[in-house]
Amino acid sequence: MSASSEPLAGAASGVRPSVSGAYRRYVLVLLTAVYTFNFVDRQIMGILAPAIQADLGLSDGQIGQLIGIYFAILYTTLGIPIARIADRVNRVSVVSISLALWSGFTALSGLAASFVHLAAARVGVGIGEAGGSPPSHSIISDLYPKEQRAGALAVYSMGIPIGITLAYLGGGWVLTNFSWRVTFISLGLPGVLLALLLKLTVREPRRGATDAGAPKDAFAQIDPSQSWLTRELTTLWRATKHLLAIPTYRGVVIGLTAGSFASYATGGWIVTFFKRTHPDFPLTSVLLWLGVINGTAYVIGAFFGGRLVDQRARISRTAYGYIPAIALSLNIPCFLGAMWVDSPVLSLVLWWPSHLLVGFYLGPCFALAQTLAPASIRALSTAIFFFILNMIALGLGPWYVGELSEYLSSSIGPVLGLRIALSTVAVATLISILTFLWLTRVVDDDWAAATGDPRRI
Repeated sequence: MSASSEPLAGAASGVRPSVSGAYRRYVLVLLTAVYTFNFVDRQIMGILAPAIQADLGLSDGQIGQLIGIYFAILYTTLGIPIARIADRVNRVSVVSISLALWSGFTALSGLAASFVHLAAARVGVGIGEAGGSPPSHSIISDLYPKEQRAGALAVYSMGIPIGITLAYLGGGWVLTNFSWRVTFISLGLPGVLLALLLKLTVREPRRGATDAGAPKDAFAQIDPSQSWLTRELTTLWRATKHLLAIPTYRGVVIGLTAGSFASYATGGWIVTFFKRTHPDFPLTSVLLWLGVINGTAYVIGAFFGGRLVDQRARISRTAYGYIPAIALSLNIPCFLGAMWVDSPVLSLVLWWPSHLLVGFYLGPCFALAQTLAPASIRALSTAIFFFILNMIALGLGPWYVGELSEYLSSSIGPVLGLRIALSTVAVATLISILTFLWLTRVVDDDWAAATGDPRRI
């Protein structure tokens, strides 16, 4: 890994990072692998839900709680203090320790003998994963300038579909040949080895290394007369007020939260949906094709969406809003079609363009959350962003579908009840579309204020 300098072709900022292009790509790939493990461990509960329900006798409501609120409650609340620590200490160490922690609790989930045991393990997974993305986003932003961040963070976002794919394919294979307990253990332990590799081979980058010309960062100043706790609470309060006062930041939070509500709600129940709605279609085939769809369509959508926005934003920064809005608008008929067609094969066919299109907004949203934040609070920016997003989307999405399905099932049956419950999340997608369209009106001014760039390109 050479430490030679690499000029950034086409970067308007003219910033030259102090690391080679090969090293930047290595770090990006490794952090994407960490995010992949994040989603393997997160998705596996939904995949194993039918087997866990049969073994432990859990209800739809309890499964929804395990997938959603018990994981999200500490994942979201601890994300903010851990991110503040990451903004002050070695971010690579924070990510490495967090990965080892959540992977270990995933493995421990395989030893659970009751709902309470599983809930405790999910809380542990949530604690670990709280330290994953905020410092990772911050590291990537110190390696890639703002003109390339949507593309770089879109690559990082590919950890979502790759992780889901590995959960479906690897988890499905282990479940078919062994048990849900062995599946948890076999998917959790490799993350500990990846944590060691990350710590031994990645160096902490200089903060703000790619942000020449940005306005002065007031959050980097420290008042030595204040106590540590006072300084941290003051910084958190001022940073939160600063970020939420930016219209584009608020729009990104609302747009991604609404879109992710639909995604998490669907992802947590899609295996159960196929098992109930198409009981004659083999579960192994469902897991295989859902894995293939996530590993192709979702990956392509996440990668292409970020690169397309980077390209179009050179002409107009409104691309950060209108490209996600168009993609999500095209997704709604594909999603509803997949929910209501009678053929399981046709349903899976419709899932392919649906997954392609929902990947478009990830990279652009993550990039805006980083670019709009001063360099010294970038991990905190992502943590505040994720606190709102995950408490609502991850915490309530799967739980909402589970509770509504259970309520409807008493009158119209479990098949139609789950189908209707899942279909209603399209309303959240519509909210996301409207928010991204509104974003096109404010993004240019907010970008200019955060970076010092001209207000119009």
